[in-house]
Amino acid sequence: MKSLSLHQLYKACVLKELPFKSTRQLEPLAEIVGQNRAQEAVRFALAMPHGGYNVYAVGRNGLGKRTMMLRYLEHHVDTEQQSHDWCYVADFEEPRVPKLLQLPAGKGLRLKQDMEKLMSRLVKVIPQTFDSDSFLERSEQLKEEYGKKQEDELEKVAAQARRKKVSLTITTPGGYRLVAMKGDKPHTAETFKELTDAQRDKFEDSINKLEKKLRQALRKLADWEQEYADKQQALNKETLEGISGHQIDELIENYKGLPDVVAYFEAVRADLVENLEIFLDDNEEQAAIAYASLDKKMPRRYLVNVVVHQKTNEVPMVVEDNPTYHNLFGYVENVTYKGTVFTDFSLIRAGSLHRANGGYLLMDAIKVLEQPFVWDGLKRALRSKSIQINSLERELTLSGTISIEPQAVPLDVKLVLFGDRETWMLLQDYDPEFAELFRVTADFENEMFRSEDSQVTYAKFIASVVKEKNLLHCTNKAVARIIEYSARMAEHQDRLSLHAANIANLLRESDFWARQANAKLIQDIHVERALESAKYRSSRIRDQFYDSIRDGSTLVSTQGSVVGQVNALSVLSTGGFEFGLSNRVTATCYYGDGGIIDIERDVKLGGNIHSKGVMILSSWLASHFAVTDPMHLSASLTFEQNYGEVDGDSASLAELCALISSLSQIPVRQELAITGSVNQFGEVQPIGGVNEKVEGFFATCQLKDGLTGTQGVIVPANNVQNLMLDSEVVQAVRDKRFAVYSVSSVEDAVTLLLGKPAGKADNKGNYPKQSVFGIIQQRLEQMREHERQEHARDDQKDPSIH
Repeated sequence: MKSLSLHQLYKACVLKELPFKSTRQLEPLAEIVGQNRAQEAVRFALAMPHGGYNVYAVGRNGLGKRTMMLRYLEHHVDTEQQSHDWCYVADFEEPRVPKLLQLPAGKGLRLKQDMEKLMSRLVKVIPQTFDSDSFLERSEQLKEEYGKKQEDELEKVAAQARRKKVSLTITTPGGYRLVAMKGDKPHTAETFKELTDAQRDKFEDSINKLEKKLRQALRKLADWEQEYADKQQALNKETLEGISGHQIDELIENYKGLPDVVAYFEAVRADLVENLEIFLDDNEEQAAIAYASLDKKMPRRYLVNVVVHQKTNEVPMVVEDNPTYHNLFGYVENVTYKGTVFTDFSLIRAGSLHRANGGYLLMDAIKVLEQPFVWDGLKRALRSKSIQINSLERELTLSGTISIEPQAVPLDVKLVLFGDRETWMLLQDYDPEFAELFRVTADFENEMFRSEDSQVTYAKFIASVVKEKNLLHCTNKAVARIIEYSARMAEHQDRLSLHAANIANLLRESDFWARQANAKLIQDIHVERALESAKYRSSRIRDQFYDSIRDGSTLVSTQGSVVGQVNALSVLSTGGFEFGLSNRVTATCYYGDGGIIDIERDVKLGGNIHSKGVMILSSWLASHFAVTDPMHLSASLTFEQNYGEVDGDSASLAELCALISSLSQIPVRQELAITGSVNQFGEVQPIGGVNEKVEGFFATCQLKDGLTGTQGVIVPANNVQNLMLDSEVVQAVRDKRFAVYSVSSVEDAVTLLLGKPAGKADNKGNYPKQSVFGIIQQRLEQMREHERQEHARDDQKDPSIH
């Protein structure tokens, strides 16, 4: 059988298929390469105006899901869509429920500045105006009018009292005394007793009548006092209107298209009169609270809290990397002042949902699910189409602290979650609401087909990464090498990996080595250096295994031939770095019932798939050599020097070859290693990690005995398309110091490994005597004949046995 040719071992990228000298000549891609299906799903979801059409982007990390989504949104969002600013202001009638104001983008900050401007003026002007001579004069005049009326009324009662020889004295406001007089002095208890009964009755009658008149007079005084307060209030209002009226009117004119804002200005106008003392008193507490909450020193009652400010009318796109409850839904801050916890509407803080309102919010699904209460809160917000700022502390505890309850913000957002397939399937299975809220799945591809056109597209993708990361441009040879590396990552000669993160990392590292060499462009040698450097950094554990081969601790043969011993191949992964290793598989045969003992399974080191592989090869053996008569040879199989779990069926072909060698007593060529899975019909099935396996045995040969020219690896024929071997292996094959063979059946593998034809059965099921299968058949037939003779002898000795 011929070994594979060079072009079958590695599909190089031909430079004439890349019509450019460097990536500088290429137009960078606006989209992510090769993700047409995901792109169509996103386009559909964004175009759907109805609720529930949020997106779950499925794919492993590093495929560029977030980058693609952001790029797509930048280029395809509806620019006619309006974004808004959201502000909270005080509700003067209901202070615990702050009012929400919705303004066009950019207007929120302007409103805040306008109010600050108005208030900073009023803070200065109001105390000056209300302390001015003209105001004090008018205020004093009102006071004097009221005082004079008060005095006149009380004087009438006092005059009447004097005529009745009774003295009226006013003590505190509302307090009075009526005392009977004896000349100029009030009666004492003793002198009053000395009076006749008639005189005493007269005084009492006079005092009772005077009390009635006094009460009437006091009622008048109370009415006049209210009238005075009303007049003072009217004077204050008139004075205040003179100071602030034209400014508030101007603001109303500026915001006349926004009824809610106009209503707020009118409310401010009315409230200023009611709360004039805020401006007139030197309030240290306000200043201290303003300082503690990092606000300006101005009346907090009239602050405008801009919770969301959009600089332009662009549709908001928010990426939330830490979706905690408060980061997502917002919260209300507290300020501690003199041991008291204080809060108000100006301490409301927005969350990501507020900032993304009217646009798109992008988050990692696992991070969302990891945070307590976030997933339920998110579903609640999407269902109700509103964002309610609830204090998480209040939900979790029985705390009765006073807090505020801001008006809910109407929610109109498209949510994009990034996650892996396992998380997506768990949500589908365990959360019935998930399918209703995330109706669109953007399924990201891991690979794309490799063709001349797709290679040019891939080069444009490389150009876009170079531009985005501000790296040196790549020569066409460097691009070719990256494309070859991408095919190696995809483990297919006609596929390219879409793992954008790996390509970006390779470009960054190549750029580093190019700059170290003072090069103007990234060349293929720099890409090669980056790959070698990454491999060296990750290969410590691989080198430890190789050391054990070199010093003989790991028993492996790469020369000669041995019965029942085959070099199988496995792949080990250590944190993203994979490498191949040679494993010795041995089989022994002995007289028995034809069963195969899988030592790995019996000691519970074999996984389910490995056990299945052994059962399949058992059925293959039975179908070939025990169709009509039982096999009297049992066998045991094991991986030598293996102390960990074994899984996968990629060694089942090697195990079968070891069994066939043991059954036939024909030795196996040790210079060959084999990998492949086998089915019940003896067809060889493809396996994974074929490149690492070939390179692993190549390294083993180099370490053990050096390359002799007869060594090689046998792989399934269906795996030839997956070969993208290391340049060192390809060079050794070119120099005829190493070989790679492909097989499609057990017979091909046996012929190669045992050096004899496997043999093909005739119509009667007999194999050629000199073939491997023929030798096994003869051996089994001899054992059956021996068994028959034993039975015959037993029958002669004691016919009753049967």
